[in-house]
Amino acid sequence: MRRIVSVWLPRWPILRFLAAQTPSGDIAPDRPFVLTLDASGGPRIAATNPSAEKIGLFAGQGLSDARAKAGGLLQARPLEADKDARALRHLALWATRYTPSVAPWGLENGSDGFFLDITGASHLFGGEEALLKDIVKRLRKFGLTARCAIAGTPGAAWALSHQASASLFILPDGHEKNALKPLPIKALRLGSETHEALHRLGFKRIGMLIDAPRAPFAARFEKELLTRLDQALGARPEALHYITPPPVYDARRSFLDPIFTQEIVVAAAHKLMESLIPALERDGVGIRSLRLGLYRVDGDMRQLDLGLAAPTRDPAHVMRLITLKLDGLTRGLEAGFGFDCVSLSITSAEILQSEQGDLASPSDNQEDTKAQTRLLDALRQRLGADSVRHIKPVESHIPERAEIKADRAATSWAHDMERARPPLLLSQAEPADVTALIPDGPPRRFRWRGKLHDVAAALGPERIAPEWWRSSAFALTRDYYCVENTAGQRFWLYRDGLYARESTTPRWFVHGFFA
Repeated sequence: MRRIVSVWLPRWPILRFLAAQTPSGDIAPDRPFVLTLDASGGPRIAATNPSAEKIGLFAGQGLSDARAKAGGLLQARPLEADKDARALRHLALWATRYTPSVAPWGLENGSDGFFLDITGASHLFGGEEALLKDIVKRLRKFGLTARCAIAGTPGAAWALSHQASASLFILPDGHEKNALKPLPIKALRLGSETHEALHRLGFKRIGMLIDAPRAPFAARFEKELLTRLDQALGARPEALHYITPPPVYDARRSFLDPIFTQEIVVAAAHKLMESLIPALERDGVGIRSLRLGLYRVDGDMRQLDLGLAAPTRDPAHVMRLITLKLDGLTRGLEAGFGFDCVSLSITSAEILQSEQGDLASPSDNQEDTKAQTRLLDALRQRLGADSVRHIKPVESHIPERAEIKADRAATSWAHDMERARPPLLLSQAEPADVTALIPDGPPRRFRWRGKLHDVAAALGPERIAPEWWRSSAFALTRDYYCVENTAGQRFWLYRDGLYARESTTPRWFVHGFFA
């Protein structure tokens, strides 16, 4: 049984504009104030405050007519649609304190509210009525007036939040048809042309559409009409575009008294993690990525995303990573007046395979792997996820093709240990001027990046032929040498092309370095 909350913020652009004003702003809230947008025939009103509505101004009215009606009292400013959208998105992120599935409204819904999918979550807040009252109370503290409704479909919830007699309305599941019948046609979120055409035909209530034959509507109107009607009644699904992808597992906790310190935040996250362990064990999976949500009393919120090198169910390891992440915040925790809610969402999980140890040393291999994973995870939190790259070997004799970027660290490089490979490989081989005793012999001296190196010892060559199934016909054979200069530095050089057979003037390149 799906349960959707529609939160409508009447006069959202006006309230957002006034909230963004400095204390010395030039707009007087008690005088008529409108926001305008450019349209054919001149600017038109997009939003009004209560004082403007009292003197008969309305959305869609021409600004020149409004000025004539209001005299010199009217205050007008351009609509700031981009800022409104960003602020609404921020408010929708705040609303994830109730459920991770929150969808801010786009133009088709009015861009002045958001949906919450509270299916299976309302009991955490004392029931649906208590949840709605909490939303309205908190929004009122932010200076926002809200009308809320709960129904089984987004369309019905939207319609009731706009047209129901009460500002808080809860519709039992399965009663959408009876509840929608007396509502006006505009509650179906139709386009202006469709809405006006229906009014000309005498259709003013949704019930007149529900009880009428469908064939004439399908023939005369675009599919929008029947689609919106079916979505509101639950006969056709309506997808919601959530502000963040719904997590695989989720836990959250609210506090009567706000918390301030990092230690308490980590302790709260630890308890949330422990509450998720039974579900992870039941499904045989471990965490690969998670999101920590911190909700401040003043409505601000922070999201911290963490990725792990390998799946895990170890709370202690996850808490160490969260601590490192919090330590790395440039401006600290920024608790402000404190956090009154903390959430822990597992956004990605993978099957956690059981590992078999070696009979001679049953735990050494597992401990080495775990130690490497912990190191990688710690580096990701210290340096940033993009600063740590995972690579894995692939079957190729060409060195630059022998490894690729991977989502997780490779567990074994055994097949690559047969040949000496430098730990640091240049992304692109760089030309070098080489002197050799014989044309196809090892280098005795080379100049690279403007510096001359005398070779004390050379090992090679290791001959690598081009991959005929993917290389062009002009690819050349390479002879690789590991050379050490008189200062003890070791380089990996190769000659491109066999002397006399492929090239009379072979070229040399530096491709990597040994420790």
